[in-house]
Amino acid sequence: MALHNFNNPIPIGAARPVFAATLAFAALTASAQQPDTWQFGYALDLSAASRQLALGQRDRGLGLGHSDVSARGPLGRHFDAQVTAVTHTAERKFEFELEEAWLQTRTLPSGLQVRAGRFASQLGYLNEQHPHSDDFVERPLLYRAFFGGHWIDDGLRINWTAPTDVYMRFGLEAFRGRGLVPDAAATKRPGVLVLTGRIGGDIGRSQSWQAGLSLVHNRRGGALEDDAEAGHAEDHDDHASESEPAHAHSHGAAFGGRRMRVADLAWKWSPDGNNRQQQVRVAYEHAWVDRVNRFATRGDSHRASYLSVVWRFAPAWEAGVRADLLKVRRPHEDHFDDGRLRESALMLAYKPSHTQTLRVQLTKQNDRVGFPGATRAVQIQYILTGGAHAAHSF
Repeated sequence: MALHNFNNPIPIGAARPVFAATLAFAALTASAQQPDTWQFGYALDLSAASRQLALGQRDRGLGLGHSDVSARGPLGRHFDAQVTAVTHTAERKFEFELEEAWLQTRTLPSGLQVRAGRFASQLGYLNEQHPHSDDFVERPLLYRAFFGGHWIDDGLRINWTAPTDVYMRFGLEAFRGRGLVPDAAATKRPGVLVLTGRIGGDIGRSQSWQAGLSLVHNRRGGALEDDAEAGHAEDHDDHASESEPAHAHSHGAAFGGRRMRVADLAWKWSPDGNNRQQQVRVAYEHAWVDRVNRFATRGDSHRASYLSVVWRFAPAWEAGVRADLLKVRRPHEDHFDDGRLRESALMLAYKPSHTQTLRVQLTKQNDRVGFPGATRAVQIQYILTGGAHAAHSF
């Protein structure tokens, strides 16, 4: 087995001592310079599925979902750091990844914050969250088709939070881009630029809302097209230093283009703000990807959207429903073929404590055209978490 990075696989036996030594050194350095201590946490995600869904990221039968161990803490007075290692199964084989390794400022003035290293882009509503905190077993089609489920990459982020009563945050991210398009040839750096804006607030004591808009410029999509025209699209060995290992199906976008826009809106309600007894959560996202390749016209674009509603009707019980729609234009030489997939999901979750979740989900897919793997599936998921985890976003 191998520990994957975005360059070459690292033998797991060689990586473990280095990884452990890095964590130990960081923890000792932090505690020597700062009274705050490092915190460690883990998440175990087990699942069983009757079938594998089209664009699904869970194997049929028993499997291991996004399971991680993480460490987070201060490096001196001015910086925070986090390291997260992840394992999961794909095609019944274990994959190991160094998912996060970043350094972030904590004392910059005027609402500024800078993060550098490997981390999840903050575009959209779900991407920055770890998948084990999701409300459904599988992420929406939008994320599975356009982001490979969870887009992690190497890069730099600059955020500014406005000093206003209404929450306002604007960010610029520059990524290498290999986490989004792993098998493209070398291109200009950075490979992907992301501009994000987010605003939110409260409506009385019982309601809160948040809205976001993300703009993505993907240079690596163009490099992939140029590489295909050069006759190397079928031979990834020619780009061994620039491609993912054999299990790349679980990494990177299935559909992409030069430009992407993502809009999201979330609303929450709970009586007098007490969400422990009862809560309703509604989330909607829409994404539009264009400039699929040089032959694409304005109408040759990919689109995806979903609407989810989750109701906590008792302290330990939640029920949810989600509707997804994916429309794509598949490039085929100098013309395009249509692709359309609908997905609906019903979910029931039992949470006896804040560290455990037992979830059952029924999912139905309708292949309108181009997705012969569309099916129905029953999925059961068990999540166990422990230790400290970063606070989840809104």
